[in-house]
Amino acid sequence: MFQDKKARITETQSWGSYFLLRISAPQIAREARPGQFLMIRVSSGFNPLLRRPLSIHNCAGPEIEIFFQVTGEGTRLLSQKIAGEKVDILGPCGHGFSLKPEFKGQEIFCVGGGRGLAPLYFVARELQTVGATPVIFYGGQTLSDLALKNRLEATGWEINFSTDDGSYGFRGLITQLVEEQLKKRKPAFLFGCGPEAMMARLAEICQLSSLPAEFSLESIMGCGLGACWGCVRKIKKGGEIKYLRICQDGPVFPAEEILWSGD
Repeated sequence: MFQDKKARITETQSWGSYFLLRISAPQIAREARPGQFLMIRVSSGFNPLLRRPLSIHNCAGPEIEIFFQVTGEGTRLLSQKIAGEKVDILGPCGHGFSLKPEFKGQEIFCVGGGRGLAPLYFVARELQTVGATPVIFYGGQTLSDLALKNRLEATGWEINFSTDDGSYGFRGLITQLVEEQLKKRKPAFLFGCGPEAMMARLAEICQLSSLPAEFSLESIMGCGLGACWGCVRKIKKGGEIKYLRICQDGPVFPAEEILWSGD
């Protein structure tokens, strides 16, 4: 993990409440892996005091991209930054997704809900480097939640869209669309990120289909370094239930290890 106090924003894009920032941070970009995240200082003052954790959306040479939705004061301040501005970032943090050699020649489902699509673009690109075929599932409440639609369509990957209100793609939940597709095909693995309820349902679907999966979990984080124990989560490890830190032990965990609400 490295700290870059002078990482420079090189480009910004926005779609309503969704934003994409490209940041020049060569040392961090060189070490970043899909599923890892950055801890970003969004203000030079004390409000907000804590850094904000954001998934690495993509890496291209010396640059890193982050994709996020404005959901509070921290992300609001981050969304106001412009090209040329400097930001203080720590990263890459955490353990990412498993990219296995045996994925070669296999279809891999990548399922994201809303801003949960953030780490999956990087995953899909890296899957191609091991000879796998990424199949993207991108869901939102309405068309405006599919901010990365055009970018994904330009990749040439198979993209499956869903909206709750039917304004674009499949009408219904992204989990329903995945379930329908699993009746027709058998991927080798599934990567997922999004709202907790979405991932919990995906975990059920994967279990019923005997489909191995990994999910990236979200949490409010104090330090992102594993020191404060502010982001603990009950995880099943070796037959035991343990409290593990999402920032240090995750944020990615195998589906069978995650205890969802009600478990």
